[in-house]
Amino acid sequence: MTTTSAAPPAPIPVRSRWARPRRAAATPLKYVALIGFAIVVLTPVYVLLVTSFKGLEEIDPSHAWTLPQLWTVDAWREAWTQLSPSLQNSFKLVIPATILSTVLGSLNGFVLSKWRFPGADFVFTFFLFGMFIPYQAVMIPLTLLFEQMHFPTGIPRLIFAHVVYGIPITALIFRNYYATIPNELMEAARMDRAGMLRTYWSVILPLSAPAFVVALIWQFTSIWNDFLFAVFLITDPASWPVTVALNNTTGSRPRSSSRS
Repeated sequence: MTTTSAAPPAPIPVRSRWARPRRAAATPLKYVALIGFAIVVLTPVYVLLVTSFKGLEEIDPSHAWTLPQLWTVDAWREAWTQLSPSLQNSFKLVIPATILSTVLGSLNGFVLSKWRFPGADFVFTFFLFGMFIPYQAVMIPLTLLFEQMHFPTGIPRLIFAHVVYGIPITALIFRNYYATIPNELMEAARMDRAGMLRTYWSVILPLSAPAFVVALIWQFTSIWNDFLFAVFLITDPASWPVTVALNNTTGSRPRSSSRS
């Protein structure tokens, strides 16, 4: 008769008495570093806000850190008067262009990831190639195309350009996200005789909120900050977005003489 002895219990790891003090000492250093980074990042914001409440006679690089001697909101009032039409143009541009490019990117990402077809990899590579074409390379051909097609001038041209340029990056975002969704959901939808659009609407779209948030934020900021397309495609000042209008108003006001 053989007897088996029980395995000895695993030794309990002994924590070093120096681990907790070191961790406790590192915590204040982390907060000090975070506060230092916050100060560095917020310093330009402080200068910007303080300068905006100064009069023209107080605006000088040597006094950028000082508080205004006379607080005024004239600069804010004048900026709103001059830029409010351009702000409206920017919203008219950004909202439809962001929504259209994101929806088209979602549909393309779904087809390229879950509804495979012959040559899908080549099409996806072709989409990605569009991300690397600089704006400067298509300015003249795009303008000639708009003129030959008699495309509506102004904001519609910008919307079309940003939708076309936004499809590659949004398709990439959605394709990578949809690749993580289990294929069993697609097979279950096929067994229920759901077609491509029904599967997208009822199965894929309810799971797409994270990808939509990323794509919408990316497209909104990219289109809002665009300057090159706007200054090249729009010649009517009444249709300028805020980036072009702000650039043209910079330095347009004469400096008044400094107070003695």
